[in-house]
Amino acid sequence: MTRARMFCDAAAPTAGEARGRRRRSCLMGAIDLSGYEVTDAFFGAPFIEVDEQRERPSPHRFVQGGFAGTDTEFAFYLPPAEYYTGRMFQPLEGGNGGHAVTFGGGILGEMFQRIDMSARLGGYMVESNQGHKGDDYDPKAGEDPTLYGHRASAEAARLSKYVAAQVYGSAPHHSYVWGGSGGGRRSPLCLENAPGVWDGCMPSTSGGEIAEPGNTERVKAGSIMSFGQMFNVQRLLGRDRIIALADRMAPGGSGDPFAGLGTHEREELASLYRQGFPRGNEFMISEPMGQMWLWTSLADELHREDPDYFANFWTKPGYVGHDSPELVEADLIHQTGRVVRTLSARDLNESADFAGPEFQTMRILAAIVGAGGEAYEFPYAVEIEGLKGGYRVGAGVKVLTGKAAGRSLYATGAAGDVFACDGQGDANVLRFTGVEPGDEVLVDNRRFLAYCYFARHHVMADPAFAHLLVDGRPIYPQHPVPRMSSLMGVCYSGQYEGKVLWLHHTHDSSVWPAWGTLYDRAVRQAQGEAGARANFRIRWTEYAEHGPYGMVPPEPNRVAATRLIDFRGITEQSMIDLIDWVENGVEPNGSHYTFVDGRVHLPSSAAQRGGIQPVASVTANGGARADVGVGEPVTLTVTAAVPPGAGRIIAVEWDFDGTGTYPLRHAGIDGTAAELTVSTTHAYDRPGTYFATARVTSHRTGDVAAQRCRIETIAQARTVVAAPAAPAPSAAGTEA
Repeated sequence: MTRARMFCDAAAPTAGEARGRRRRSCLMGAIDLSGYEVTDAFFGAPFIEVDEQRERPSPHRFVQGGFAGTDTEFAFYLPPAEYYTGRMFQPLEGGNGGHAVTFGGGILGEMFQRIDMSARLGGYMVESNQGHKGDDYDPKAGEDPTLYGHRASAEAARLSKYVAAQVYGSAPHHSYVWGGSGGGRRSPLCLENAPGVWDGCMPSTSGGEIAEPGNTERVKAGSIMSFGQMFNVQRLLGRDRIIALADRMAPGGSGDPFAGLGTHEREELASLYRQGFPRGNEFMISEPMGQMWLWTSLADELHREDPDYFANFWTKPGYVGHDSPELVEADLIHQTGRVVRTLSARDLNESADFAGPEFQTMRILAAIVGAGGEAYEFPYAVEIEGLKGGYRVGAGVKVLTGKAAGRSLYATGAAGDVFACDGQGDANVLRFTGVEPGDEVLVDNRRFLAYCYFARHHVMADPAFAHLLVDGRPIYPQHPVPRMSSLMGVCYSGQYEGKVLWLHHTHDSSVWPAWGTLYDRAVRQAQGEAGARANFRIRWTEYAEHGPYGMVPPEPNRVAATRLIDFRGITEQSMIDLIDWVENGVEPNGSHYTFVDGRVHLPSSAAQRGGIQPVASVTANGGARADVGVGEPVTLTVTAAVPPGAGRIIAVEWDFDGTGTYPLRHAGIDGTAAELTVSTTHAYDRPGTYFATARVTSHRTGDVAAQRCRIETIAQARTVVAAPAAPAPSAAGTEA
């Protein structure tokens, strides 16, 4: 039994609980699915397993079930009838999907409050597992990407409308599908391939290959190659030099990313930038999160589909492992060790043994994945004894003895002798279940080191890889470009009925800004410039990562809240704007940008840039950097403006020391101004380097008391505080 199925079964009610739920269901009015006819013949009759009232994360009627003969499950979140004005909202889970309840409960439900947002916007919320459980394929469908990309989501949406008609007295008049990351990858596929189910789509932070309408091809994605490039830079530079790189690229730094680097290091960092890695977020090169998950989910498949590459890398000319082994040999590890213990998300987050900074990313990822309750106790990591040296992040960890013998996983993170791991299929859903102390494991990173140079040998027909060509020919020996898992759906066509408002982040280290240009290109190719103007907008969000800044590790001298924003207000306001566009014809503001040499460039003025986010700049003593002494006051000035029609400024706050507390809020800002310049002074009582950060917030109506739809940006300047000069030695007592 896989973990996903085990958890699903574990959630089933006891007989007494079932009787209580049936009683509550009767009080609410039982839902009858007997008259529902599936549109897609793949799906059997729908059934309901749970129907009950829930209060968390906000009050709603919770309905969960599935379709007979398939692995497809659904969950409907139905707020009280007084909120319903005839809309349906369907957020799609990121990654590969695979869980019917993602934003409806646990840490993500509490963090994003999407049930409550759906209610505020006059609708109910739908989720599905998008046709599969965990990372397993549906046995009936196999590797059919159409099921996972859009068909399961569409049938769940159709059923929800049938249920809503019973619960509320009318089906929704408009429906919206949206999501980020993997959910952003698949939500446009829903609009493209299931006309009539949804009216609008709001994808964010995703991308993918473009093909003809109606295609059933698995998607090629530059991320497979580019993440390997990122891991190579991480390996070559190491954490300390990446931190120094991030400092050079931060406000008031030299701006030279290559200072102090060797020839090979420069080449690999340059290739990373050309493939689209976001300038200004270099610190995250040292903290692979979702990027490393992609490697672990595809590693076995990449090797299975192209074993020649992983062999040639070490044995043939044209590959680093053969031609320049000194670049990789010091990092090799191929050793057996023994398990000391397995570790759960609870262990990693609550034991003092793992409180150090080297375990931080491991703790964050374990907490997110384990947020559902029982998953918090699941064995995500393992401690291994008997290993010496080697580069351990990304390494394969194969269980050789015991109940789990033969299971292959890959290290999403490694600190000392602790390995947090993931994998494909059963390895993903079981992890270290069944592994016992004393079991023997093999740790081998030969595949991972070869993957670090994957981009050289898998060049796509995309501008991001043009630097790896000369006269249109690849510089290095080539192998077939791999395709993403079928769970990511099919290729984009850009042809759809309805409206798409695409959101993308400029500082996203998991889905790079360059990839945000792909769907824009797809729509223009499929619908022409007139169709794109009528049906598509893109909004760029500066200083936003892939997830909330609370999930991002801090830099040594400042927390993530001082260099990244909370983008949830932009998300909700954009959904409101999408609704207004679809239902009332009010065109939303899009962002203007250019794309050159793998980099997205935004105009420096709010009027030229457009979108809805304020644009701000900060100076310290009139420049990007101020050099002062201890106790010497620094004049900090912020200038900010809101794009035309996007609202007015409601707050300006300052954080001076990197703690993210923002102790100073400027008085007198009353929500009437769309542009302003304000100053303050601050003196530092200790030597060091500080980034004074202004957080500027706008609101569409200028409501200074607003709690939602607050649109943030930040701007910074550097202050370097020198230590007091040491007193000169005394001349007393010296002889002439």
